[in-house]
Amino acid sequence: MPHIELTLPLTQPVAIFMLVMVIILCAPLIFTRLKIPNIVGMILAGVAVGPYGFNLLARDASFEIFGQVGILYLMFLAAVEIDMYHLRRNYRSGLLFGLITFLLPMGVGIPVTHYALGVGWDSAILVSSMYASHTLISYPVVSRFGLSNDRSVVIAVSGTIVAVLLALLALAEVVAVRTSGRFDIGGLALLICLTAVYALVVAWLFPRLTRWFFRKFSDNVTQFIFILTLVCLSSLLASVIGLEGILGAFYAGLVLNRFIPSRSGLMHSISFVGNALFIPYFLIGVGMLLNVRSIFKGWDVAWIMLVMTSTALSMKWLAARITSRIEHIGKDGRRLMFGLSSGKAAATIAATMVGYNYGLLSEDMMNGAVMMILVCCIVASIATEKAAKSVRIRLTAAELENDRPKRVGFARQIVAVSNPLTAAGIMRTAIFMRNPKNTEPITALFVRNNDQRPTLTSGREALDNARTVAQAMYVGCEEVERFDLNTVTGLVNVLREKDGSELVIGLHRRSNIVDTFFGSVIERLMRSTSKMIIISRCFIPIDTIGKIVVYVPKNAEYETGFATWIARVANLGAQLGCEVTFLAFPSACEYIESHIREGGYSLRHTFNTMENWDDFIILSSQIGEEDLLIVIGARKGSVSYTADYENMPSFLSKNFAYTNLTLIIPEQFGGNNIPQSM
Repeated sequence: MPHIELTLPLTQPVAIFMLVMVIILCAPLIFTRLKIPNIVGMILAGVAVGPYGFNLLARDASFEIFGQVGILYLMFLAAVEIDMYHLRRNYRSGLLFGLITFLLPMGVGIPVTHYALGVGWDSAILVSSMYASHTLISYPVVSRFGLSNDRSVVIAVSGTIVAVLLALLALAEVVAVRTSGRFDIGGLALLICLTAVYALVVAWLFPRLTRWFFRKFSDNVTQFIFILTLVCLSSLLASVIGLEGILGAFYAGLVLNRFIPSRSGLMHSISFVGNALFIPYFLIGVGMLLNVRSIFKGWDVAWIMLVMTSTALSMKWLAARITSRIEHIGKDGRRLMFGLSSGKAAATIAATMVGYNYGLLSEDMMNGAVMMILVCCIVASIATEKAAKSVRIRLTAAELENDRPKRVGFARQIVAVSNPLTAAGIMRTAIFMRNPKNTEPITALFVRNNDQRPTLTSGREALDNARTVAQAMYVGCEEVERFDLNTVTGLVNVLREKDGSELVIGLHRRSNIVDTFFGSVIERLMRSTSKMIIISRCFIPIDTIGKIVVYVPKNAEYETGFATWIARVANLGAQLGCEVTFLAFPSACEYIESHIREGGYSLRHTFNTMENWDDFIILSSQIGEEDLLIVIGARKGSVSYTADYENMPSFLSKNFAYTNLTLIIPEQFGGNNIPQSM
């Protein structure tokens, strides 16, 4: 038997990893019972097992690697979870908060540190940059409560980047003055130019690489590794030009945001790995840096810690209060902004080490700064947890009250599949089109009218593929294999038996020259049911779509299913982060805008008005291969069915044979209409 010698601190790799896993598992369970936030529990656990505690673990290379990746992951996750619609609406407020939360700590902190601690002006500026910078160490709390798109959170996250960037620039200039004896305006200008070039290169290159890669590889594991590689690359490039790596990780999250829909399997994988491994590793590593014993070595360290902590927290609180007053944000939102902006870790630790190495900070100052980090992390976690609970309770109560009359109207989708190659894409489209709050299971349906082995094998494989997609996106899926007289009869019967609100099906592909564009199945379906039919054909993954263009026929606003198809399109555009352009007649534009506004959809959208069929021909010529054309159809005899619409099938067949296309035949001729909240 091999002999394993366990010494303290642990050096055996398996023993180290096992102890870390035990901490990640047990710390939340223990500290939750003590009413202590999980984040604080992780940091305190790191203090206990670290070199300044019981010395069970040394802060070796594994903590350096996982800890660094953890903070990058935290910043990336904060950016990728933000809805870009909310970010665009609040970026000015975020810029304002970033400037205030930087300038206040710097303006007040420099004289306070100089006179209260008796240090030089250069050291005072460096310490004040530590007051001004902050880390989103409590962001997992708002993520856990589902508040990533709350206005105060978006403002705080946006302001973080501004504050950290300015604080790091201040730190760089203090070091430059220390080493060269003068202010290096040329170096600062060069850094700004390199930052601009870096931002443009990443914004241009990363989306093209991601779109190409996602079209080639649909496996979630492969896509996850690819995304993590891009995050590390962006961080590394930021470090090369002189920025902090966390800025690169956050920027990568913003650039890649639209390729990672919130309900996708990829997003679930990213959140799971980060919250289960990388972020806890980072928090434990932060705790291992903290030497709590230093505060008991003398009054000097205690005084330094008191001055630094009180200045940092009071200025962050004041910045949140001023911004909340200007932006008309309530008490809970102000507390969220304070909680998110008061935590300190990555940039502050870096500034502490730099200051100590360059002789700008004494050992007592360094110990005081480390203790400030601990206190700020605890305060940030507690403040964020309390505020997030309060906001979540208020929002949930409002949602329950508003949704009470609508809950029975959630979509009950029937997704018909038969081809294993297209089943996953059709299922993914159906899920993105429904309300994220919808908990109704989707019915994956395969209809056959023979017992031939190839048909059975193909259909069952298509059902498996559809179910796999639904499970990866955490949507319930019921599989139905039906033998019926013909395909249309089977589809209509299941639609009635399941009380389905709509049928989602793949677009027919013409098999011969006399075949029609829709095919006999679709044409018979439109005659056999008045329910909404969604017909999808995508040549690329739906989550790589660049833009959505929607053709709305004349008088579409008078159809029974008008509100329902708007909900479908709005959900799709919002979850994919795409801009939606409606090609509509003037009379319909106002109604579409009203439904989008009343539905509260986070949708970027524009209108191009049409006067006749020729306008659609001209406007549709701008649709590219990365775009999705959605055509709102009509059944014969309905108010929106015109002579122009009779030209639609041949026009689409001739000009959009290789375009991503979805046709929506709204519910018509009465029936129970589904509310637009679906």
